[in-house]
Amino acid sequence: MAATKSSPSTVPLGLPLARALDQNASLADLARRLALSNARYAAIRGHLPEPLRAQVQAGPIDADGWSLLVSNAAVAAKLRHLLPRLADTLREQGWPELPIRVRIRAR
Repeated sequence: MAATKSSPSTVPLGLPLARALDQNASLADLARRLALSNARYAAIRGHLPEPLRAQVQAGPIDADGWSLLVSNAAVAAKLRHLLPRLADTLREQGWPELPIRVRIRAR
């Protein structure tokens, strides 16, 4: 059986991830949104109480808002009380206003 050639739209194996992301518009957008989410989280992390930091992580960001992912309902409740302060922190640092959602991570 003859070996088949890969089509031009196929990403070759061994392609560095950064280059693959740059070559695909959808993946490039996903990488950009991931970087924005992580940067927003870095901006607020210091304003989270120490016990909550390990329970909260950056989640998806889109045109409708930014999600923070938490480990359980108790952490979600506490974090929701902190949202106005976190939003103020982001605004003071020059981030565009975007609603913050709190979501419980699936196990």
